Amino acid sequence: MKINATEIRVGMILEHKDDLWEVLKINHVKPGKGGAFAQVEMKSLNKSTKLNERFRSSETIEKASLDEIKYNFLYKDENDFHFMNPDTFEQINLNHNIVGEKGKLLSESIEVSINFHNEVPLSITLPNQITCKIDTTDVALKGQTVSSSYKPAKLDNGLSIQVPPFIENGDKVIIDTRTMEYIKKI
Repeated sequence: MKINATEIRVGMILEHKDDLWEVLKINHVKPGKGGAFAQVEMKSLNKSTKLNERFRSSETIEKASLDEIKYNFLYKDENDFHFMNPDTFEQINLNHNIVGEKGKLLSESIEVSINFHNEVPLSITLPNQITCKIDTTDVALKGQTVSSSYKPAKLDNGLSIQVPPFIENGDKVIIDTRTMEYIKKI
């Protein structure tokens, strides 16, 4: 499916230069002189190489046609993450390379979408928001809000994020899985 370069978003899978590419970063630029363009950083799903490409806003690019199927996360072992289709009860194993850093956010029976291209699993999509527990965080100092309104915190799954100063150890927070940023305290 052809899409305009202005419609490219982070996480999309594109067909470009006879390969499948996942969009990692995108910067839409509108210079004072000349036409607007999108500066896109992509990672090859087959070769694990990165590519920075510039697409003019008038260009079209091929978006990969993916089959998105809902699965429930079951468990993780040394090599794979295991998922089950809630409708057919079919189980599938995904390698750590496919899941990546998102694997730290998986908890038992969380529903994810697995994207397939020609019946080969390419990537997973987590829910946009996930509840996590703060394991450790620094103590907020009085008057520190002038310099910085956020402090580092480590989640119970090992990820590090920035949180507001009123968050303490043991608090439950909601984070955005797309940007890995704090949203709110529960």
